[in-house]
Amino acid sequence: MPYRPTERTEARRAATRERIVTAALEAVREGGYRSASVQAVATRAGVAVGTVYRHFPSKGDLFAEVFRRASQRELDVVVQTAAGGEDTGTRVAAAVEAFCRRALAGPVLAYALLAEPVDPAVEAERLRFRIGYRDAFATVLADGVRDGELRPHDTHTVAAALVGALGEALVGPLSIANGHGSHEPLVATLVQFCEEALPRAQERVHA
Repeated sequence: MPYRPTERTEARRAATRERIVTAALEAVREGGYRSASVQAVATRAGVAVGTVYRHFPSKGDLFAEVFRRASQRELDVVVQTAAGGEDTGTRVAAAVEAFCRRALAGPVLAYALLAEPVDPAVEAERLRFRIGYRDAFATVLADGVRDGELRPHDTHTVAAALVGALGEALVGPLSIANGHGSHEPLVATLVQFCEEALPRAQERVHA
């Protein structure tokens, strides 16, 4: 008779897998992707290295899951924040501010999610979530066009430009952030930049 795992066995397996993912996320949050070796993760999780590889065939597979979870958490916040507000400018400003403040509050993890060199499997997750952010902003822009606040435009292209600008502007500060000093000027500048980049309906297009 073929072996069939019991509910208790499956629960133990799931709990071990979760402990490994949690340990890997903590390792990235503290030291970035480069310092988060499988050995370090196994030690944090209290398991053998072989146990890690029984759940994840490679470091790339493990950290793809880590990036997926961490990125989804951040994306959910931006989507929820962008859903509030009465007008397009307010919604974009709130989403940009939330994105920036959360990134700057956890600079090591944010840098890993945005720019640190990673395995191809992890890079694929990074690109997938960049599209997620683009779509979140595109939804707000499309609502603005529908409501007559913005001129008709390619909402996905403009949204992608906003997301790209935010990522590029934050990479430098995140790579040197040490928890000291105020980031208020940076956040204010990026919010203002994104608000002013919106193709508002009342603006004239000069030839």
